Amino acid sequence: MKVYHSLEEYQKGKNTVATIGTFDGVHIGHRVILQKLIDTAKAMDGESVLISFHPHPRLVLFPENNPLRLLQTIEEKIRILEKIGLDKLLLIPFTREFSRIPSKAFIRDILIDTVGIKKIVIGYDHRFGKNRTGGIEELNELKFEGKYQVEEIPAQSIDDAKVSSTKIRLALKEGDIEAANRYLGYSYTFAGEVIHGEKQGRKLGFPTANINPDDPRKLIPCNGIYFVRVFLGNEIHFGLMNVGHKPTMGEFDRSQEVWIYDFDRDIYGKTLRVEILEYMRPELKFDSLEALIGAMNQDKANGELLKKKYQES
Repeated sequence: MKVYHSLEEYQKGKNTVATIGTFDGVHIGHRVILQKLIDTAKAMDGESVLISFHPHPRLVLFPENNPLRLLQTIEEKIRILEKIGLDKLLLIPFTREFSRIPSKAFIRDILIDTVGIKKIVIGYDHRFGKNRTGGIEELNELKFEGKYQVEEIPAQSIDDAKVSSTKIRLALKEGDIEAANRYLGYSYTFAGEVIHGEKQGRKLGFPTANINPDDPRKLIPCNGIYFVRVFLGNEIHFGLMNVGHKPTMGEFDRSQEVWIYDFDRDIYGKTLRVEILEYMRPELKFDSLEALIGAMNQDKANGELLKKKYQES
């Protein structure tokens, strides 16, 4: 997959079939559109192009105290799009100036002149251009001028419930990992450097890796204990992750720490990628360290059962 980071460096191809959107998470609803895009491009002996934006438009338009947290970093998005089989990704730098481009100018200047679309595949409710006034109506209005075709994709759902990045964010914030992973079509993931923490886990017999996420805007699920798969370079391990403030030990800044099964090495400064597989229980404040250690040992035993389940699947 070829990745372009500006309109200036973009190179036209033949029989270009494109779609537009931020596609945060590249969830199963997104992939219906992307698969249609890829299949259509192949049928036309052309190439599939996703026109996306970075940073996320909402972070640019509403920068002050914006609570938006993202499901993916750019690197994670690129990795999934490449795996899907997309030919090109055009990442347009999103600025306030860019946001003021009228929808018809966007179609003429970018879709027709720069990208050279022969067909556009678009979700039923997608909006673009200044004040999000552009949509299927404008695309149909200018298709004869631009000599391209328009294909609209209807609403997609799981069990009659519409899938959206917003819905997935809500599921993660509520600890509903099963629903989030089902909507995503893969296990929710984050990565970051292992940094020094308070080393409270070591005192309890559970030394943990304190992970500083690569992107501070990446969404970390609600406080609790999770069963996770851990990637360290080419190594794959299973572990337990605590997200929260460690209330039994005192009151600390929110962190995400991973204890890895059958692992005892210094990995400070290394990057871990964590796949969150299951939510196990909420983070609790125990009456004593003994009660906390007992709960952690029970988590360890419960995780052993989950480890067998995932090793066999």
